[in-house]
Amino acid sequence: MSILLLLPYVLAGLGSYYRIRQFGVQDNHHSRAQAAGLEGIGARVRAAQQNGWEAGAVFAPAVIVAHVAGADPGASARAALVVTGARLLYTACYVADLAILRSLIFAVGPSGCVWLFVLAARAAG
Repeated sequence: MSILLLLPYVLAGLGSYYRIRQFGVQDNHHSRAQAAGLEGIGARVRAAQQNGWEAGAVFAPAVIVAHVAGADPGASARAALVVTGARLLYTACYVADLAILRSLIFAVGPSGCVWLFVLAARAAG
């Protein structure tokens, strides 16, 4: 579907690196508790990962609904690329601690998902 849905897995691996770097070991017995104690870039990676799961939960249905409704494939692909590009930039800004830019970019992703639903509604209408 999109790199967007794989991004949280990549961030999970990066988060493991930062857990080992900060704590000296990755505690698989209490991994969530350990991850909650991350600071700095490790904490931002973890937050970006969590946000990635949330974004995927909106993006995947938007793509599926657009496809099932018979929305224009070219327009749907452009919308999906906008969402994916925005999410990649958002994640990079989150990890780099560019908070204001991250917040500005954030709105683009949901807008692209809305665009997919609008395309679906037009096709079904």
